[in-house]
Amino acid sequence: MEPTITEIYDEKEEQSYRDHLATVDDTGKRVWLYPKKPSGRFTNWRQLVSYLLLGILLTGPFIKIGGEPLLLFDIVDRQFVLFGQVFWPQDFHLAVIGMITSVVFIILFTVVYGRIFCGWICPQTIFMEHVFRRVEFWIEGDYMKQKKLDKQEWNSEKIWKKSTKHTIFILISAVIMHTFVAYIVGVEDLWTMISKGPAEEPFAFIAIVVFTGLFYGVFSKMREQVCTTICPYGRLQGVLLDRQSIVVAYDHVRGEERGKFRKGEDREEKGLGDCIDCHQCVYVCPTGIDIRNGTQLECVNCTACIDACDSIMDRIGKPRGLVRYASEENIADGKAWRFTGRMKGYTAVLVVLVGVLATLLTLRSDVETTILRTPGMMYQERPDGTITNLYQLKMVNKTTEDLPIELKLEESEGSLEMVGDNLLLQKQGLGEGAFFIVMDPDNLEKMSTDIEIGVYSSGELIETVNTRFLGPAK
Repeated sequence: MEPTITEIYDEKEEQSYRDHLATVDDTGKRVWLYPKKPSGRFTNWRQLVSYLLLGILLTGPFIKIGGEPLLLFDIVDRQFVLFGQVFWPQDFHLAVIGMITSVVFIILFTVVYGRIFCGWICPQTIFMEHVFRRVEFWIEGDYMKQKKLDKQEWNSEKIWKKSTKHTIFILISAVIMHTFVAYIVGVEDLWTMISKGPAEEPFAFIAIVVFTGLFYGVFSKMREQVCTTICPYGRLQGVLLDRQSIVVAYDHVRGEERGKFRKGEDREEKGLGDCIDCHQCVYVCPTGIDIRNGTQLECVNCTACIDACDSIMDRIGKPRGLVRYASEENIADGKAWRFTGRMKGYTAVLVVLVGVLATLLTLRSDVETTILRTPGMMYQERPDGTITNLYQLKMVNKTTEDLPIELKLEESEGSLEMVGDNLLLQKQGLGEGAFFIVMDPDNLEKMSTDIEIGVYSSGELIETVNTRFLGPAK
């Protein structure tokens, strides 16, 4: 039997979501979303996680470990602090390996759990859904009231609500921006900038104003567009996800065919599934998609649709889980989740990278020493017949204590003479110096001799550095 024109049209409408974003109409204009306020167990858990992470973010600059901040990314002075440990540009290789490890972890996490990071941990989602959106619900009401307010003419109610909301948005954006600045320059320097005012710190003032405006623009205007069109991580979902990945999914086997709910009706007898086509899962979606159409790149796994569907299932006496965390393989084929070869491969790479990073962190020295022969100078011969080489010394103290430094020549017949006094290396400071190495030419077997210099502090060997000593050819 040939399908009717109506059936063909309905099928095209059903598949049209693949051809355009839910937030863009046929003319290319922005469709403003008014998501319904979600509620339920997953929403409550996400709120707890969000408030915990927000608490850590806002208090992080004030937390000190051993006199150092919890986190500091001082790009200007090239000094970085992670959990009280100071890192310098000389530790850049650790940052590279750490970044690669993080990328592999995110890939593995996504392959297994889909875009769950976006729904539970991503700062964009946390600020949007649990800060700015909460303010909006509080001032303007739920989605229907927001629609009504936007459509009505400008009157005292609309002016009051809109101005109050955007004023609070700007204040929150300013707090966020000042918090991020504290992570870059430190709380003390930030307070100094604020105390001096814009006249004495014009650059800092302009930067904070500009970035506050950017934060405000993102959360008041851009909103879900950041997740659906800008975020590169969201664009990677198409290549990272597979049929075994656990995502927020609609159980089409159980839900189809859809049909409106009628009390006392035998849905199974009429060939209807558990989905009553109430669209509650669509109304609460912050990116405007219909989860029943399957996994989509716009889905941020925020679980709002799970809570909305579960509440409907409770009301009609059906079991929860029509929309739930599941894999496509689990829903379509009824197979339990399994750890695939792809997941095992990423896990093996991650374990190796974590092992390498842990080893390098363990072997990381408290002092970084660079010793170079003075450029352009050959050896010099003294009146007593001994040979000398002049060396330049540069040191970095990564600890939080002042270190008295003494250099000694290891396992070689000769002596080391400092130019000036021994170094006192300031905490988290840089030190420079020069010294001679003096050797008897009779003890030199060739023109270039490998030597080892020991770096001592309070009599304890903290590092050894290898260099070369030049003498006359034999």
